[in-house]
Amino acid sequence: MNKLQLATLVGLSITLTGCFESRKNTEQLCEANAALRCDALNVNDGQCRIPRTDLIWHRFEILKNPSDQNSIKEYGIIAEYEKCLTLAAQIQPLTQSERKSKRFTTVVHLKEEQQRIIAELQNSTSPQALYFLWSQEGDTDAQRSFLQLEGTPALESAEMQYALATFYTSRDADKTLRLLNRSLELSDGKNINIDAIKSLASLNLQQNRRELAYIWSQIAAEFEVQTASKNNHRLLYGFTEDKYQQLDDIASDVHNALEDGVYRTTMIPAL
Repeated sequence: MNKLQLATLVGLSITLTGCFESRKNTEQLCEANAALRCDALNVNDGQCRIPRTDLIWHRFEILKNPSDQNSIKEYGIIAEYEKCLTLAAQIQPLTQSERKSKRFTTVVHLKEEQQRIIAELQNSTSPQALYFLWSQEGDTDAQRSFLQLEGTPALESAEMQYALATFYTSRDADKTLRLLNRSLELSDGKNINIDAIKSLASLNLQQNRRELAYIWSQIAAEFEVQTASKNNHRLLYGFTEDKYQQLDDIASDVHNALEDGVYRTTMIPAL
C-alpha cells in the first residue's frame, strides 16, 4: 500500500471505547446474546480488556445494523485485539501455561474471524468492500471493480473520494489534489479526515505550491497536527510577514468551514 492510503476504513479510529461505566454490563450482554460468540474471546482474562470489550459491543451493533462498513470496522477491532493478545501471550511467565494456551487459542480464533469477514466481503459489490479488499488484501479484481465506479454516485462520499485519491497519488498529482479537496467538501464536519489535510500540505509542497502547502499545514496545526515547526517555516516557505498574515487568515477561514461542514475549494483564492 502507498503511504497515502487511508486506514479510514480500517484504521485509525476503529475503537468504540468510550466511558468504562457504560460497559459494566458486558458480561450480561454476552449471556443474553450467544450470537456474540463471547465464549471464544477469552473474556475472563484481565489483559486486553478494552479491545475485547470494543469487539463484543461492536458485534452487538452488527446484530442490530449489519453492513459492509460495520464488518470492516469489526475486522479492524479484531486486528487490535489480536495484536494485544499476541503480545500478552508472549510476555506472561511460562508457569501460567493454561492462561497462555487460552490466549493462543483465542488468537487463532481471531485470525479465523478475520478470514470469515474477508470471505463475506468478497461476496459484496459495495465500494467500501471493494476498497477494503483492494487496499488490505491486494485484490486486483476488487481494485478494478472499484475504479470502474469512478464518476458515479457510489463514490460521491468523503471516504470514497479519499480512497480514490490513494490510487492516483503516484500517478496524477493534480487529480489527487482535486480528489482530496472533494473529500473534504463532502465531509460533514464531524469526522474530518486529518490525513487528507496532511496529504494536501505535503503534496502541494512537493508540487512547489508553497502558498497552498503553507495554508494546509496551518490548517493541520489548527487540528493539533504539526507538519512543520514554526522555526522551519522560513526555510520551507520564506514569505514576508504580510504574506504569512494573508495565508493565516485563509487557513483560519478554511479551518472554521471544515468544522462547520461547509468547506468549498473556492474558499482558497488563486495564489
